Amino acid sequence: MENRKKKKAYKKAFYIAVALSLAFAQAAYAEVVVPPKPGHSTAPPSQPAPPAQPGPPADTGGDGGGAQPGQGAGSPALLQEPEIKAEGAVLLDGATGKVLFGKNQDQPFYPASITKVMTALLVLERCPLDDVVTFSSAATTNLEAGAVSLDITQGDQLTVEQCLYGLLLKSANEIGNGLAEHVAGSIDGFAGLMNERAAQLGCQNTHFANPHGLNNSSHKTSPHDMALIMRAALQNETFRRIDTTRSYEFPATKKASARTITMGHKMMDPSDSRYYEGVVGGKTGFTSLAGNTLVTGAERDGVQLVAVVMKASQTHYTDTRALLDYGFANYGALAGGGPKAEAPDLSGDQQNPGGAIGAQKPQNPAGPSDGHGKPVLQSPSGGTGAQGPGGPALLGWQKSTGGLWRYYAPDTGHEVKSQWIQDGGFWYYLGGDGVMLSNTFTPDGYWVDESGKWIP
Repeated sequence: MENRKKKKAYKKAFYIAVALSLAFAQAAYAEVVVPPKPGHSTAPPSQPAPPAQPGPPADTGGDGGGAQPGQGAGSPALLQEPEIKAEGAVLLDGATGKVLFGKNQDQPFYPASITKVMTALLVLERCPLDDVVTFSSAATTNLEAGAVSLDITQGDQLTVEQCLYGLLLKSANEIGNGLAEHVAGSIDGFAGLMNERAAQLGCQNTHFANPHGLNNSSHKTSPHDMALIMRAALQNETFRRIDTTRSYEFPATKKASARTITMGHKMMDPSDSRYYEGVVGGKTGFTSLAGNTLVTGAERDGVQLVAVVMKASQTHYTDTRALLDYGFANYGALAGGGPKAEAPDLSGDQQNPGGAIGAQKPQNPAGPSDGHGKPVLQSPSGGTGAQGPGGPALLGWQKSTGGLWRYYAPDTGHEVKSQWIQDGGFWYYLGGDGVMLSNTFTPDGYWVDESGKWIP
């Protein structure tokens, strides 16, 4: 009898041990897998995971534009949304233009001086930095009371580059007027160019009436539209250089001696408590109608985010920090399940002009390159050059203002957008605005290095 009891006890202990082992094994299996680092696949080299088919960037429009928090592919649970006190805000993926978070993102607001991002972008696209701007009486007078100014007066002359420092750092409103007249002949004419450019960038709720953002009942834009404008500006290296300068010696003018001007965006100042690591550009704004407005671009670990806050009341910096923290912490889920690193599958029946676009991966790499994988312009005759858009032959690679690479299909001359192309044995991706992506993830999740190459 006693032996029978011992056997039952041993059997019970055995079953308990097995059950505990299975529970521990199941818990270990359920742990979250850390996503691979850029350029590394979790699939074994001999059996790569099937890649997604390349395609255009994700839709950025509509009230639900972009992935809603917690709905990204591979998201294990609902994400904690940031608490934004401003009336309007948006967080945009700089690589794809995808909306990662929005609050009234398509509602038009008064932008105030963040308008000057568009002014600077247009000027950089249309004027050499050493052009001389001569200020008129109309440009330097009739500003509303309290408008920020550098005391520029009729007859003063500054280069375009000097003007841009005054525009972006000091936010001088008469400089915006002077640049507008220099580019388009009048403020109204420049406003027309601003609206044309906004439409090209996909803006749908924007109407600009002036180059500076001072109060005007018809001068409005939405957080989403403003983010699209900032995203384009950040692709211009000259804009980034000027916009992130912390101090600048502004030259003497008729009414003022030379002076030092400093940036207004506190998140770019390491000595300020509001400093945020990784900010690569931004602009502040304030008027009585607009309240506080703020646009900010930031980059960390190959991810670029654009945050816009509008109609805030002294919460523009804390709101922006909350947006950026949220985006960087949850980028994998928000952007669509995290980055992938497998080869783009460009084989198949894609019908694209030029032959090289969407073609199969080459067996014997050959083609125009500078020897380091950097594409160089290829003219119709097969030679190389460096003329930009508007040159004698808009075919193949073209280097545009700010050193940005674009590609024009050899047989049609049409600019390639939202497409992979093959050149010199390497793969490059042209974004939705036609600019070659570099040092980031493509919309379909592949990493391209600083020269734009996808590295298998």
